[in-house]
Amino acid sequence: MTDEHDSTPRPEDDAARLGLVVVGEAAALHSGDDAALDASEQNIRDTIDELVDEPLTERQEEVVERLAAAGGTLTAGLSGALAAQTGRSVDDLLEGAARSVVWQQRLAQERDERAERGEAEDAFDPRDDHRGEREDAGGQQRDRRNHDGHDEA
Repeated sequence: MTDEHDSTPRPEDDAARLGLVVVGEAAALHSGDDAALDASEQNIRDTIDELVDEPLTERQEEVVERLAAAGGTLTAGLSGALAAQTGRSVDDLLEGAARSVVWQQRLAQERDERAERGEAEDAFDPRDDHRGEREDAGGQQRDRRNHDGHDEA
């Protein structure tokens, strides 16, 4: 996830890593497994420690950890609600969210690579992920509604 010319991760890489930590927290919350929750909380702490350039104060670290946990809580709640509404499993939705995070990071990397090669910005099509189908958290790339606007079975 880093530029081959620089060992410093790009901000998009760090953001993707944090996004995956949040999705991991949501998955741990949905699992109801105390060990998974403990591991997720440790993952939050470890990730923050690795991403900061200078040690955070105890308060700053606590605030950042709580922000990541709150993001996981929101993600868990929204994925649960979406699962109930669409009949999909929470696991499938969280997997889609993780794919979406990785997809966004990949798009940013491709954009940077094109810029390094001097290609025009308009040459980049953000809908092209090398498979012809955009991945996102809810599968919105595939229209599952019939002509009346109702969900198809």
